[in-house]
Amino acid sequence: MSWWQQPLVGFDLETTGTDPAVDRIVTAALVDTVGAVRVGGANWLLDPGVPIPAEAEAIHGIGDDLARRKGRPAKEAVEEIAAALCERLAAGRPVVAFNAPFDLSLLDAELRRHGLPTLADRLGGPVGPVLDALVIDRAVDKYRKGSRTLQRVCELYGVELTDAHEAGSDALAAVRVAVALAERYRAEVGGLSPEQLHRRQIGWYREWAESLQAWLRRGKDPQAEVDSRWPAR
Repeated sequence: MSWWQQPLVGFDLETTGTDPAVDRIVTAALVDTVGAVRVGGANWLLDPGVPIPAEAEAIHGIGDDLARRKGRPAKEAVEEIAAALCERLAAGRPVVAFNAPFDLSLLDAELRRHGLPTLADRLGGPVGPVLDALVIDRAVDKYRKGSRTLQRVCELYGVELTDAHEAGSDALAAVRVAVALAERYRAEVGGLSPEQLHRRQIGWYREWAESLQAWLRRGKDPQAEVDSRWPAR
């Protein structure tokens, strides 16, 4: 059986903002699947310990009052999220995300903030295999115009996204987009092992980052720097 017909785990965070170095987790989800079929998972609501900006609340619907009343203490929940993710990786399940450098880097930043072991510390080596539906889509359909938000990519691949920006819904959608990509692009995606695909994504992401950086430097910002590290920084 190919990887996209076997156990996978979708991973997504909703946060206080868009900077993985400084922003905090508000909600998190792991969704266990066999192929595209959901079979289980776990969800967390956190009190991030800092105010949730109105712009972030408008996206995911979680404000300060709800987070403080019902959210778990951040350190306790971050430990649980990391332990659950690493348990699945150690069992050989690929982790599927949409824009993995954001979610994995932010989780690692939270772990460091609370004095907890990072993902790599727990695994005894690099985090993987990771399957990033955004990176794969960019690589196999490089010249497609238009946005590549999760909502738009779901529309293109016929994946239902029932509640955008709810962590569990987004995590499941990322898995289903990855499976759709594997089915459509058998040679480039579906026919590889998760480890082979992980290695290819490192190069694909680097090429994309270098191209974006060059474009930015030619026009908007001569000093622009785009981090080329994947799947985490």
